[in-house]
Amino acid sequence: MKVSFFATCLGDQFYADACADAVRLLRYAGVDVDVPQSQTCCGQPAYNTGRRLEAIRMAHQTLDTFDSADYVVLPSGSCAGMIRCFYPDLLDNELERAQVLADRTYELSHFLVEVLGIQDLGSGLKGKRIAYHHSCHALRELGIRNQPISLLKNCGAEVVTWEADEECCGFGGLFSAKLPEVSAAMADRKLDTLSAVDFVTSTDG
Repeated sequence: MKVSFFATCLGDQFYADACADAVRLLRYAGVDVDVPQSQTCCGQPAYNTGRRLEAIRMAHQTLDTFDSADYVVLPSGSCAGMIRCFYPDLLDNELERAQVLADRTYELSHFLVEVLGIQDLGSGLKGKRIAYHHSCHALRELGIRNQPISLLKNCGAEVVTWEADEECCGFGGLFSAKLPEVSAAMADRKLDTLSAVDFVTSTDG
């Protein structure tokens, strides 16, 4: 099985270590992983700001880059959601290719559980209390709910249910840049509902 890893803009520019860890995790699971050097932005920021032609150009670049992969895996529900949910509309002149790419694109935890059938990653989190935040795009666009939680539980962690686990964290891509005060207030309100946990974690996006 050949997987092409899509690092995403945030991963490439700010969280390179997390991307490297994700690639190591996939290889540990027995997957042949490559990281195409021609990849660029998925086009979501342009799409969300109404710059449709620019988004289409980026989508074409992504389509050409990942055309030969068995699967495309991203550590981001947001970018995976862009490809799966919006590329077939953006690339309606190449609808068949766009739909094929959409169908074989997965967020990391979704791929591990649903495609590889992995439940236990062998990580030791026994005795740790973890709060899981359901990111908006992963939950609402991709339907990812139980997969990351099952991975955490099978690592021995106690996954804590909390009242705000499905509320927006306030990031929202460009929302946090345009309205930083509102974004920070949303995050603070969400965190105020938490207590006595060792970690807060999420799928990105």
